[in-house]
Amino acid sequence: MSTTSGLYPLLSKINSPADLRLLSKPQLNQVSGELRQFLLGSVSKSSGHLASGLGTVELTVALHYVYQTPFDQLVWDVGHQAYPHKILTGRRDQLHTIRQKDGLHPFPWREESEYDTLSVGHSSTSISAALGMAVAAKKEALDRKIVAIIGDGAMTAGMSFEALNHAGDIDPNMLVILNDNEMSISENVGALNSHFAKILSSKPYTTLREGGKHLLKDLPHMRRLASRAEEHVKGMVTPGTIFEELGFNYIGPIDGHDVQGLVETLSNMRELSGPQFLHVMTKKGKGYAPAEKDPIGYHGVPQFDPSQKSLPSQAAASPSYSAIFGNWLCETAATEPKLAAITPAMREGSGMVRFANEYPSQYYDVAIAEQHAVTFAAGLAIAGQRPVVAIYSTFLQRAYDQVIHDVALQNLPVLFAIDRAGIVGADGPTHQGAFDISFLRCIPNMVIMTPSDENECRLMLHTGFELRCPATVRYPRGNAIGVEYTPLEVLPLGQARSIRKGTKVAILSFGTLLCEARKVADELDASLIDMRFVKPIDEDSIRAMAASHDLIVTMEENAVAGGAGSAVLEFMQLEGLTTPVLLLGLPDEFIKHGTQEEIRAELGLDAPSMLKRIQQRQARLNQG
Repeated sequence: MSTTSGLYPLLSKINSPADLRLLSKPQLNQVSGELRQFLLGSVSKSSGHLASGLGTVELTVALHYVYQTPFDQLVWDVGHQAYPHKILTGRRDQLHTIRQKDGLHPFPWREESEYDTLSVGHSSTSISAALGMAVAAKKEALDRKIVAIIGDGAMTAGMSFEALNHAGDIDPNMLVILNDNEMSISENVGALNSHFAKILSSKPYTTLREGGKHLLKDLPHMRRLASRAEEHVKGMVTPGTIFEELGFNYIGPIDGHDVQGLVETLSNMRELSGPQFLHVMTKKGKGYAPAEKDPIGYHGVPQFDPSQKSLPSQAAASPSYSAIFGNWLCETAATEPKLAAITPAMREGSGMVRFANEYPSQYYDVAIAEQHAVTFAAGLAIAGQRPVVAIYSTFLQRAYDQVIHDVALQNLPVLFAIDRAGIVGADGPTHQGAFDISFLRCIPNMVIMTPSDENECRLMLHTGFELRCPATVRYPRGNAIGVEYTPLEVLPLGQARSIRKGTKVAILSFGTLLCEARKVADELDASLIDMRFVKPIDEDSIRAMAASHDLIVTMEENAVAGGAGSAVLEFMQLEGLTTPVLLLGLPDEFIKHGTQEEIRAELGLDAPSMLKRIQQRQARLNQG
């Protein structure tokens, strides 16, 4: 989708922020409106993140208008809110390719644009990175300005406050903007508060403030009294005391959709020294009524018709693995009052909406705080509760120390339901669940299960819940295959199941690649084993396959390095088994974005590619 001068007379002429800065201030309202309409039109045709970007249009326009980007550096947190930033920084006519294979990356990405200062995907990193940039900017002494833009959700992570605490201590020249789209303090936004923000950020006030500090530096009692008086005055209309205590000069909250007011306040703040904090109130989905009404539903959208009042229904023939997990939670909680389900702010994504509604006293959303989620679960387990941590594979990486020290070391009965394991698709390198088997397999006391279908997933969740030790069940993004359920039972620990008996080649499949593995096994007349467990691994099955076949092939949707296939090789080496082994899995590289099917084909994990690789290996063995 490209711009035309008729539909977007101002936006069509903006190919960089330098073009934006040629406009007059009165024109910024018009360009903001054009930008919002372009974003809605493009994303509705291509799919992608919508509500967050609609809410940051005016803020993005004001930032690029006031700051001399890319010399001045903007650091976006997560990136859902950065679509308008992409549009204004030379990628307008490529926006329709976002999240598609070989198209624009879904988040700010350093390799894509000089305006993207930090490649992001996980939240709450912007302030730390911006602080590092601010320290470097001070050393280079070129008057480079650094701005971090972080959402209110991302501010719930401990890492954000660690960075704020450090910044307040070392006094860098940087600005943190809190993009707050919650309604808890919206009553503070209005003409009075916007006027107050302009006064607090103005040069006369800041000169008086800093001068007063200098005059009173040798009179500590008077300085404390003046500081308390200032905080009292600010506290009457602002909620920023905590940020002031951390060492920041707090301004706000102000209306994040008043582009003229934003420009004036940002222009003032650009000239201030020391750590600055601007609190901006925005509305997710701003300017598009359905998204304003349902910002969660319109956070990430499929292709849709903006003229309709709702998104198209996407009824699937079979439920998603997330929904299967959520249903299992409810089924188990019906008879187990000590079940405690924990999520780090991923209720919808992890399929926990029904559970949260039906069992609110057993549901804990700890916000974007993965480390806390795991140790909180450890505390519950110590006290006799039965915790289940629902977490994406990519986010579990952030709590690795807690998994080791606070759960596994103490052998506590915590079940990790690991969603989005393997290739996730359009969210790209930051979200691929490529490493969980590798980083969990080396942890003592840990049980790792890899279901091949939805019934196996239910059985493994039940098994992990009953094991009374640290356990993980990893399952993929997407819909299940439609198998019938069997009654819940505890699976024999570390026992695989034979799917097919064949000759010469034995395929050991871990997880949902089993469907593709069946096709390959049928073509080769190969034996096929659904391994089920990565740890403890089924040693008897490996011995039997090694003794009766010419080649063992392992298949997994995890990094080959340290993955399930590596576990097979390690056991065979210990046993002195010399049967050749071919490891099929994810390569030693970060996996880019595209559909799951596209990426599997590109990486050789679809049936035709795996068949070809096995046949090539057989040919080399026959030649040798």
